[in-house]
Amino acid sequence: MKVSIVIACFNERKTIEQVVQTVRRSPIEQIEIIIVDDCSDDGTSTILKKVSSLVDRVIYQPQNRGKGAALRAGFAAVTGSIVVIQDADLEYSPSDYALLLAPIFSEKADVVLGTRFAGERAQKFACFWQRGANKFATSLSNAFTGLKLTDIQTGYKAFRASLLPGLTISENRFGVDAELIAKFARRRCRINEVGIAYNARTYAEGKKVGWKDGLRAIYVILKYGLFGRTR
Repeated sequence: MKVSIVIACFNERKTIEQVVQTVRRSPIEQIEIIIVDDCSDDGTSTILKKVSSLVDRVIYQPQNRGKGAALRAGFAAVTGSIVVIQDADLEYSPSDYALLLAPIFSEKADVVLGTRFAGERAQKFACFWQRGANKFATSLSNAFTGLKLTDIQTGYKAFRASLLPGLTISENRFGVDAELIAKFARRRCRINEVGIAYNARTYAEGKKVGWKDGLRAIYVILKYGLFGRTR
């Protein structure tokens, strides 16, 4: 069963080569790596050319539009049976792929989220406000979806590619995380969580999610929760 790894990338010249190498070394038997470069201007494109032999496809966005828009482009190129969203930094480790994929391989889930806040591997955020905002957004999302998730803003998600037809992604930036969960829940997908490792980086190191993205996530949750938009 082929697994398509979709990597949305923007100004990650310091980490993208290591991420690609680590993903390619993962124990998955059939793997497809799709990178969407969101109009990086820091030399990332040079690094992508250097690792081109390890990547199945690189999509270059004509202008910077955000994570959601990049994932939309990446999903359109998927040829595998399962999709894994992988960030282009080193916060999430490809060594956790086996954990993410196990519930799907065993036919127990359609969607698997890697949570940073549950189980023995629960992580601590460097910024208290980030954890608090995530907790609030997750509780709000659960109130509308009826799920009992612990981390809706996680960057690690795996799902069956058969869910892509008819799935319209409207959010261009980080609101896509909340949007995907809302739409998967509306379609009554079996959604599981598994504890993952997490190596949080600081804004000085390149972290891009800000407080405005937290507010947008809340807006997205209310939008789909109150008005029930499923596509």
